[in-house]
Amino acid sequence: MPAPPVERKLAAIFAADIAGYSRLMARDEVGTLTRLKACRVIVDGLIASHRGRIFNTAGDSVVADFASAVDAVQCAVAVQAAIATENAGCIADEPLLFRIGVHVGDIIVDGENLLGDGVNIAARLEALAEPGAVCVSAAARDYIGNKLPLAFDDLGDQQVKNIAQPIRVYRVQVAEPAAQSVAALPLPDKPSLAVLSFQNMSGDPEQEYFADGIVEDITTAIARLSWLFVIARNSSFTYKGKAVDLKQVGRELGVRYVLEGSVRKAGNRVRITGQLIDTTSGAHIWADRFDGALDDIFELQDQVASSVAGAIEPRLRQAEIERAARKPTDSLDAYDLYLRALAQLHKYTDEGLVEAVTLAKRALAIDPSYAPAAAMVGWGRMLQRIQGWGAVSEADVAEAIVLARQAIEVGRNDPDVLSMAGYTISLLAGDNAAAAALIDRALALNPNSAIAWNARGFVLAVQSEFAAAIEANQQAMRLSPRDPLAFFFAVTIAFAHLAAGRYEEAIEWVDRTLHAQPRSVVAMRFKLVSLAHLGRIDEARELLKRLLDLSPGLTIAAWRASYATTSVFTPEFLGRYVDGLRKAGVPEE
Repeated sequence: MPAPPVERKLAAIFAADIAGYSRLMARDEVGTLTRLKACRVIVDGLIASHRGRIFNTAGDSVVADFASAVDAVQCAVAVQAAIATENAGCIADEPLLFRIGVHVGDIIVDGENLLGDGVNIAARLEALAEPGAVCVSAAARDYIGNKLPLAFDDLGDQQVKNIAQPIRVYRVQVAEPAAQSVAALPLPDKPSLAVLSFQNMSGDPEQEYFADGIVEDITTAIARLSWLFVIARNSSFTYKGKAVDLKQVGRELGVRYVLEGSVRKAGNRVRITGQLIDTTSGAHIWADRFDGALDDIFELQDQVASSVAGAIEPRLRQAEIERAARKPTDSLDAYDLYLRALAQLHKYTDEGLVEAVTLAKRALAIDPSYAPAAAMVGWGRMLQRIQGWGAVSEADVAEAIVLARQAIEVGRNDPDVLSMAGYTISLLAGDNAAAAALIDRALALNPNSAIAWNARGFVLAVQSEFAAAIEANQQAMRLSPRDPLAFFFAVTIAFAHLAAGRYEEAIEWVDRTLHAQPRSVVAMRFKLVSLAHLGRIDEARELLKRLLDLSPGLTIAAWRASYATTSVFTPEFLGRYVDGLRKAGVPEE
C-alpha cells in the first residue's frame, strides 16, 4: 500500500527553556514553580501578540511556530527583555534565565503538533544559547536580513546532536538599541494610553478593514473614560505594519500604556486577542481573547470594543493605584491622593472607608475643584452608612450630599463622578429621580461604565423595576467581571430579588456576594431577612451571631434611623424588611 501523503509547511520555530531548571527545582520546588508560572504568563502573551502558536510544552520548555522569521526573532528578543524586567523585581537568590533558539525550515504537520528536523534544530540552537541569549540559524538570519534593527554575532558552524550537517549559528545582540532621534514626550498628568493597529492574522487582505474597525471602536470606547488620556487613532496608526519597540512608542507618543492585539478569521469565526502593556517597564497589565461569529460584523465589533474597554478599566485603575502607592508621601498631588483613597475603599473595611474619606478630603484641600475626590467623600460616607460602620453623623451625611452635588457641577462630563454622586444622592438624600437622571447621563457619556450600570440597577430596584435592575447589573458583570468592587453587582441583584419577594434567589446572590466579599454587612442583612421570611429561623439566628460581630451596633431602631430622613425605599419594602429583621432576632434597640 502506498504511504499516505505527509503534510508539510515552512515555518519559523521558536524553542525556549530555562537554564538550570532541574537544579533550581531541587533547591526550591514551590518557589521555582511559582516564578515559572509568572514567566510563562509573560512568554505566552508575547508569543500570541507576535502571531505565534504554542504547540508543545513540557516542564520549563516552550515550542512555538511562527509564519515569519521576523516575528519569531522579535518575539524572542521581547521575551528576554520582559524576563529581564521580571527578574529585576525578583528577590530570589538566582533569577530564571531563558535560552531561546529560532530556526526556519521545512516541518511535518501532525494535527496540532509539528515534527521533523526543523523543530529539532530549533531545540539544538536553544541548547547552544547562553542563559538570557537568543541563537538563530543561518536560515533564520537570511530571512531576517535588514528587516530588524538587530546585530548578530557569527558563532560559526556547530555540529549538533542527531543532525547530520553542521548548523551555522548566530547570536542576537540584545543590547539596548541606539537612542532614537525623536524626542520623548512628557507623560500627561493622568493615565495615558495608545491603541495600536491590530495585526490581521487571517491571511486575507480584505480583512484589514475589519481589524481597523475593531481598533477604531475600541479607541472610541476607551476615549470615553474621562480620567484617561487617549492618543488619537491617526497618530497610533502611524506605527501600522512596522516592527516597533513599545518603550519607544511610549516615548514618542508620550503614553504610559499601550494596547495591542491581533485578529484571526477562519470561516465564519473570528478570534480577537488584546494585551495591555506598561511602556515604562514592559510589564503586561492585562491580556484576553474574544471569540465570535461574523454573522453581524458591526455587532461583534461593538461587543469586543465594550468588553475590552470594560475589562482593562479596572486593571488600569489598579496599575495606577500601585504606581501612586510607590510615590513618596511628600510629592503626592490630588490625583495620587484620590488613587490612594480608592485603594483604601477597595479594602472594604471600617478603617479603610475612614481612611478613604480622609485621603479624598486631603485631595480637595489641594484642589477644591477636583470632582472625583468630592464624589469619593460622598460615596465613602454612603458605604459607611449602609454597612453600619463608623460614627457617621448627620453633619457628615449633609457634607457628603453637598460634595456630591458639587462634584456633579464640576464633573458633569465624568461618568464615574456622576455614578458615584448618583448613588450618594439616592441613598443619603433619597432623591431617586435626580439620581436616575445623573446615571442616565453617565451611561450616555460611557455606555461601558460598569459602575454606572450598577448604580442604574440599584435605582431601578428601589423604584420596583426589578427585572430591569437585574439586567443592568448583569451588564455590569459582563463589562467588568474582575472589578475589585464586582461584589456590588451581585449584592444589587440580591437586593432586587429580595425587594421582589424572591427570597431563595436573593440568598443565592447573597452567597455569591459573600464569597467575593465576606465583610459585606449589607449582604448578610439581606440573607438574614430572606431566611426569616422563608421560616428558616435557626439558620437566621446563626447568621445573626456572625452579623453582630461585624456590625455590633445593629438594632432595628438604628437601622430605621439611618434612613429616617430619606424616602429611598418604598413603605411596603421597609415594612417587610423590618419584619424580617425582627423575626431573625435583631434587637429592637
